[in-house]
Amino acid sequence: MHTGVCGLERGGIPLSKVRRAIISVSDKGGIVDFAKALSSLGVEIISTGGTYRLLKENGVAVIEVSDLTGFPEMLDGRVKTLHPKVHAGILARRDVPEHMQAIKDKGIEPIDMVVINLYPFKQTVLKEGSTFEDVVENIDIGGPSMIRAAAKNWQSVAVLTSPDQYAPVLEQLREKGELSEDLLGRLMAEAFITTANYDAMIASRMYPRFCEGFPASFPIPLEKVEDLRYGENPNQSAAFYKDPFTPGTTVAKAEQLHGKQLSYNNILDLDKALDICMDFEKPTAVVMKHTNPCGLASADNIYDAFMTAYNVDPLSAFGCVICLNRNCDVATATEISQHFVEAVICPDYEEGAAEIMEAKKNIRLLRTGSPICPSAKHREFKMKKVQGGMLVQTDEDVAIDPKNLKVVTNRAPTETEVAALLFAWKLAKHVTSNAVVYVREERAVGIGAGQMSRVDSAKIASMKANEPTKGCVMASDAFFPFRDGVDEAAAAGVTAIIQPGGSIRDQEVIDAANEHGMAMVFTGCRVFRH
Repeated sequence: MHTGVCGLERGGIPLSKVRRAIISVSDKGGIVDFAKALSSLGVEIISTGGTYRLLKENGVAVIEVSDLTGFPEMLDGRVKTLHPKVHAGILARRDVPEHMQAIKDKGIEPIDMVVINLYPFKQTVLKEGSTFEDVVENIDIGGPSMIRAAAKNWQSVAVLTSPDQYAPVLEQLREKGELSEDLLGRLMAEAFITTANYDAMIASRMYPRFCEGFPASFPIPLEKVEDLRYGENPNQSAAFYKDPFTPGTTVAKAEQLHGKQLSYNNILDLDKALDICMDFEKPTAVVMKHTNPCGLASADNIYDAFMTAYNVDPLSAFGCVICLNRNCDVATATEISQHFVEAVICPDYEEGAAEIMEAKKNIRLLRTGSPICPSAKHREFKMKKVQGGMLVQTDEDVAIDPKNLKVVTNRAPTETEVAALLFAWKLAKHVTSNAVVYVREERAVGIGAGQMSRVDSAKIASMKANEPTKGCVMASDAFFPFRDGVDEAAAAGVTAIIQPGGSIRDQEVIDAANEHGMAMVFTGCRVFRH
């Protein structure tokens, strides 16, 4: 192995000396101290633009990149580091004599460390008032090029892309005088993650602006929120990531005020409960268990909505997640505190409300700090990972206009029944299929979820009901393949049904409804959730 810049080999592990570093950072946190520490270790420092000025002002010995290249910055700073004296110095393999001789012949010296964090593209997108031109100007070109060059030559060049990496690099340089292959490899891998995510952010903004449909490949810009204690089960590890560009109200943006760390399952339930609540304008409460609602109600105030929703199925509500689309008041907090609840999410907590629930040390309390309502819901692609691939689809966005309901029975539903049917439809589209729900006015009465046959879901909805079902309406997320589901609803006292229609046995189902004196309407669209 070449023993010049790429140095020694100890115990079979090569180590890399650092004699020259190029530094160009947008996030300048900690950079002055890091540069001073490198300088004290004998590292020559090259820099650009604002980073150069900052280091110079703070007494760091630094060479401006234009002095290195002999070529001034141009095009308003668009071209600074795109030069052979930079990139050849980074890319030359120290273990290939021809490479080293080639750069020597051209008067180019090796660069052993690249310290880069990129133009603030994300921050510019999210900044209020940013124009599209502002966004484009904050697409970094030279930075990713240097990062990728250094990462490609990782055994000889250290590439740092985050202030979090400064301390471990300095520690090893001080202790050993070189950097180990293990650390260099980790820096390389993190560098490619950085550039990949940066490109994904750019692609995710540019593609929908100029293109339609599904792209040929699917870049997803995601940033880690936190590592989780475990996944669905304790033997599984897990982490939570967020898309920084998703607008509206989300769990990923919510602030946790109290309680244990959120679990994988908590986040799934919170996300689903929030999604349901954002379908309703009136004060509404959702009680969530294992990604299915076991209670839902709207009322004139959030206390009544919660009390009604919780009592739909109090047995299943043990260990639930609760979403309120209004601020949690003291009365509601007092009631919640009487039960075993995993988590609560709402826009905010009125004075004294959070403190009441905080008496239970483990309950997670989250505040969205933004409205939970239809206008706060953002429609985005929905994805499911499958072995070796990903399924991507548009978000369900089915708003039913009561004028477009198709009455298919002899009896049309009354105005009261129509209102209840529309409420039931909003609930059914959030229940795992086969979904059948019974509703009275603006509250769930019985919920049948996740069964292999629709008639079994109808039976379970009756069985789960905590009050008489006579006079309820029913919603089904997909058509009835046979009349048995309608017969089961009739036995439960259901008076009206809303369903998509579209079965080859629709007439048989309609005839059954007529026999029982029911009203039935077709929506013409399915809201099945597999």
